[in-house]
Amino acid sequence: MTMPFQRARSDEQRAARRQAILDTATAMLTEMPVAQVSLNELSRRVCLAKSNVLRYFESREAVLLELLDVALREWLDHLDDALAAAVDADAPLSRRADQLAAALAISLADRPVLCDLVSAQAAVLERNVSPRVAAEYKRAALANIGVLAQLLRARLPELNEPDAARFGAAVMLTTGAVWTHTQPSAAMLAAYEADPSLAAMRIDFTGAAREMFEVLLAGLLVRASR
Repeated sequence: MTMPFQRARSDEQRAARRQAILDTATAMLTEMPVAQVSLNELSRRVCLAKSNVLRYFESREAVLLELLDVALREWLDHLDDALAAAVDADAPLSRRADQLAAALAISLADRPVLCDLVSAQAAVLERNVSPRVAAEYKRAALANIGVLAQLLRARLPELNEPDAARFGAAVMLTTGAVWTHTQPSAAMLAAYEADPSLAAMRIDFTGAAREMFEVLLAGLLVRASR
């Protein structure tokens, strides 16, 4: 039940209420896909009227864009250790590139909420926000790509800075596209079950992402060697 609204009086109270909205939305994403997270349900769970939630975030999409940035930064915080464990610094370049591609795919597969948010970014999350929120998100995204590029170059110094940034951006684009195609609807699952000949059309996220990352890295490294 929605409780009577009490205006947050101090900066600390406003920050706490804003964080409560983000925490509630985060919990919802563990239960349902991005497409099912509604402002009405978020408002109900955080015990605020929808109009009051909109005092802190201009739209559902603004909430989810902020959560996407948080999820990306959390992933990057853990990625260095994952790459260090997976990539043999003494291995030949081609082997290191394949190890890196596999580690990236596995680490992303372990974060389905992040992948779901990335897949919704361009088509959904960026469509109902103001220019201010859009610019803030894009600045954060650029910073995250910069961090990812640094992590990549630490394992593959043969990549120059521009190519590491290109690959980092491509990782995000690829993740969104592959995730969308590896989350079949109930109708698609029923079709696969009814007709085994269609099984080849069902894509595994980790395998598909790894293969695409390998191809992208190989192309960038070959071009850099010319």
